[in-house]
Amino acid sequence: MPTAPDKRYLREELRPWQQQMQRAPSLFDRLTHHVQARLNGLLPERVHRIITGAIQHMVQGVLAGSGLVTRRPLVGVPFAEREAAAWARIKGWRLAATAEGAATGAGGFLVGLADFPLLLGLKLKLLFELAALYGYDARDYTERLYVLHVLQLAFSSQHTRNLTYQRLAHWPAYRATLPADGTAFDWRTFQQEYRDYLDLAKLAQLLPVIGAPVGAIANYRLLRQLGRTAMNCYRLRHLAELEAATAAVVQ
Repeated sequence: MPTAPDKRYLREELRPWQQQMQRAPSLFDRLTHHVQARLNGLLPERVHRIITGAIQHMVQGVLAGSGLVTRRPLVGVPFAEREAAAWARIKGWRLAATAEGAATGAGGFLVGLADFPLLLGLKLKLLFELAALYGYDARDYTERLYVLHVLQLAFSSQHTRNLTYQRLAHWPAYRATLPADGTAFDWRTFQQEYRDYLDLAKLAQLLPVIGAPVGAIANYRLLRQLGRTAMNCYRLRHLAELEAATAAVVQ
């Protein structure tokens, strides 16, 4: 392993985030779920099928191959440099997503629908770049599954978030249970949770006049949230690896 991060730094950075990931669903969470169900009813079933189909095909493509993987894992770099590089990439993709949200939001209802698969593609590209920056090879399908779990952790209900966090927190043990063909990821739950989460933030983007600013602001915030989630997931993973290495030396 390259120059190791300080375990105290990792624990301090992770503590509030870990508490948030593991808390029980609140009254607000349950209310939000109810509002989400009402908002879903406003969109025609045909629109739901289009969005669901687009998400399904992209997720299946990620599971089947590594076409979005463009970077090799970063080797021999201090952890602080990885963090700085990760922040730079998050800012870059956040600007790209902001511009994309403004453009599709300004294009009206039908163009606005295209934002869902386009934004998902930007998110996946960001996550693959972050995986490489933290030293993990996303050409391995289990690393692509890890990326999808990070995405699910960022954009899901609190109940699903609790379960996903536990899988990521104990990734080596969970990875050992995965079949060799990469079919273990529950993409049906993923696409439903992802779509429902995004509907709340993005429904107004489909409306005339306000679509462009809503799209820009929503995409900016969503990429920021995803970036922070991913960084914390990799911090958690590095901390677990450090503690496992320390335990092995003691034994």
